[in-house]
Amino acid sequence: MKLAIIGLANSGKTTVFNALTRGTVETTAYSSGQLEPNLAMVKVPDKRLEALALMFKPRKVTYADVQYVDVAGISGGGQQGGGLPPALLNYLGTADALLHVVRAFADETVPHPEGSVDMARDIATVDLELIFSDLAIIEKRLTRLTAEITKMATKDKELRIAERDLLLRLQAALEAETPIRNVEMSDEEERMIRGYQFLTAKPMLVALNMGEDAIGSPPTLSYPFRNSAVVALCGKIEAELSQLDDADTESFMADLGISAPARDVVIQRSYELLGLISFLTAGEDEVRAWPIRRDTPAVEAAGTIHSDIQKGFIRAETVAYDDLMSAGGMAEAKKAGTVRLEGKTYIVLDGDICHFRFNK
Repeated sequence: MKLAIIGLANSGKTTVFNALTRGTVETTAYSSGQLEPNLAMVKVPDKRLEALALMFKPRKVTYADVQYVDVAGISGGGQQGGGLPPALLNYLGTADALLHVVRAFADETVPHPEGSVDMARDIATVDLELIFSDLAIIEKRLTRLTAEITKMATKDKELRIAERDLLLRLQAALEAETPIRNVEMSDEEERMIRGYQFLTAKPMLVALNMGEDAIGSPPTLSYPFRNSAVVALCGKIEAELSQLDDADTESFMADLGISAPARDVVIQRSYELLGLISFLTAGEDEVRAWPIRRDTPAVEAAGTIHSDIQKGFIRAETVAYDDLMSAGGMAEAKKAGTVRLEGKTYIVLDGDICHFRFNK
């Protein structure tokens, strides 16, 4: 799963990228002409794995992960016909979600493109660029559909008319500055537009990049759209924390009055916005988090581990994480009756510890 980090120039995108990925990418790279994005895989923090590792003492602990892609900054002006560069559109189109870094810090040495710090204005500017991109796709497709519909057989024509009607509805929403993710659609309609890679249909995490002086009273902002969330962090401090060892991190956070790194919150919220949960496996060989979509049945979850397990699926031996911790071990959980045998259609829940029985 991949998230593209977007934002206006000098918003601190690359600093946030470094904070999330523990990277050391030059923060002025794009201003010096870099075109290729910065890429990194990041482990999703999960304290449950740490607790299970203490219980099972495995040889290996494997976390779920997501990929962050730091792309070039966005410039306003799409409404005047500029639009997003094709290379940038390609990177954004293949992302599963967007992380919009919004500048919330003042720094005279780093000029804001608009001359002042205004979070609401900057969010609206970037949102409009994404809207213009989607509108351009819709307008082009509607032109083709109009020409095609008159030449089609009845059955094919009905499908194309349904597609046209949906695109017209999405067009109206975008023209009212409403992102596609906020439009109610049926499962069939969502499948119909999946191939378009609409940018405003992607989940959006808005990260308010504040200054060190705001850590005690972080900024807040309303972003009232579906599949969206807002978090605040100090990218500069988080980037510094990401380079320290555990002891120095604890000391530094104590000095600043920080209870936990904000980077962990951002990564976890990213994971959630992607529609993902983790089921767990635990044993002497490995304790591992397996990412799956919410509402995934047990037989499909088994396929995440190996296709042979899905094909030969018999039952899922399952216990909730909290029940296992309360019992103190798998044998005790079985005695307490909290270990269950579930069938193919059982919907796996976040934190379920699963052992799949299957025919080899």
